[in-house]
This record gives sequence, structure tokens and C-alpha cells, in this order.
Amino acid sequence: MIEEKIKELGFEVPEAPKPVAAYIPAIVDGNLVFTAGQLPFSTGELKYKGKLGKEVSEEEGQKAAELCALNCLSAVKSVVGSLDKIERILKVTVFVNSASGFVMQPKVANGASEFFVKVFGEQGKHVRSAVGVNELPMNAPVEVEIMAKLKS
Repeated sequence: MIEEKIKELGFEVPEAPKPVAAYIPAIVDGNLVFTAGQLPFSTGELKYKGKLGKEVSEEEGQKAAELCALNCLSAVKSVVGSLDKIERILKVTVFVNSASGFVMQPKVANGASEFFVKVFGEQGKHVRSAVGVNELPMNAPVEVEIMAKLKS
């Protein structure tokens, strides 16, 4: 059902992106699943590059965050088998590669937050941190990680 909802939104859940360093994409502990930070990869390539407030617009940053959120779900699927096992999204952390003086991290992070609400409805509402950072791996504009609760 969840993957059908994602398709209705115009997306396809990709294979989990391969880690770019020494870590795993997601891990389950009890009824919680945690993802590693996910970059805006699409078909194996970084779709967006650069800093918000310099090379990347707020709108592009929101699209990048949305793609990161989709990649978080693919990471979850890789360890639990089905996105229908997700009861709710609990926590979202969004890192924004920010040029000096850029302060719209929450607006960029809305790209991920709004995606989770579109997919999961009320169960997609979550707590969140939107953090401006000096650099991100591979010059990605955004990186997103989540914590989700699994159904019993």
C-alpha cells in the first residue's frame, strides 16, 4: 500500500543507495529502524550539488530533501522488506549544506517532512531538526536521516 501511494505521488522506491563509506544504510533495533544519512541520489547519480544560498535554490533544496527522504525509505525497505511495516515516522534530521548567511534550513527541510506526510498521512508527522552545515559529502546540498517505528 505504501509503495502504491509513493507511485501515486510520481515516485518509484529505488534500490537502497550503496553506502559511500564504511557504514550500513539502515539498522533495526527492537521496533525502531534508523537510517544512515541519505543523499539526493537518483539512478546512481547525485541529482543536486552545491550550497543552498549559492548554487542551489530553496526550491531545488526542497526537491533534494524530498529525494533524500525517498532514499531513506529505500534504506528502511532494505532491512525490513516492506514499507507497510512502518507504523510511523518519529524523527527526521535534515542537514543543509549552507552558504554563509543562509538561514532557511527549515524551509528546505520541509521537502522531506511534507513528503513523509503525503506518504503516511498523520503517521508521517514527526519531530525534526534542520541543521545548517558547512559541507556535506560529495558536495550534496542536503542529507536526511530518519528514525521510524515499526508495527508490532
